[in-house]
Amino acid sequence: MQNPRLASRYAKAVVDLAVEKNELEAVHTDMQLLKAIFKSNPDVVALLKSPIIKADKKVKILGAVLEGKISAITAGFVKLITEKSRESALPQVAEEVIKQYNVIKNITTVKITTAVPVATETLDAIRLKAEQTAGRKVTMESAVNPELIGGFVLETGDQLFDASVQRDLKDIKKQFLSNIYVSDIR
Repeated sequence: MQNPRLASRYAKAVVDLAVEKNELEAVHTDMQLLKAIFKSNPDVVALLKSPIIKADKKVKILGAVLEGKISAITAGFVKLITEKSRESALPQVAEEVIKQYNVIKNITTVKITTAVPVATETLDAIRLKAEQTAGRKVTMESAVNPELIGGFVLETGDQLFDASVQRDLKDIKKQFLSNIYVSDIR
């Protein structure tokens, strides 16, 4: 179950603590690691959501997986959120911490989705152009969706620019369905 308010509150608490302890960069890096683990290993997410596995066992498992890889603040936070039976929200909290870090550092995230993988040089060129346009640092995320057929979809904040072949085909289909000349013939 997703609870954005809960995730936002926990994220704010850990970000505030990290700023106070001057360890924001370390916590941000830890949250990126957690996000990558959650994305690449759905078993970890299933473990966090399991009501059968007790909290102390989850703390031990997460401690074994993350030992030596994350800062003391993040390790304490993961232990605390697990003991409070909120561990199922940990993937959302990690996402929210990254969002709050980006707001603090004035960083915009741009996601580009293409039909085929894009070369790193092309992504760098897009990132540079986006930084020039936005006047702030931009981080790029890329995804592949073969259903787009061609072109790309660009997402930033609450804006979406769809320049895919899939969208063009949908637009053409709509035009054919509402073709006034065809309806006059019938």
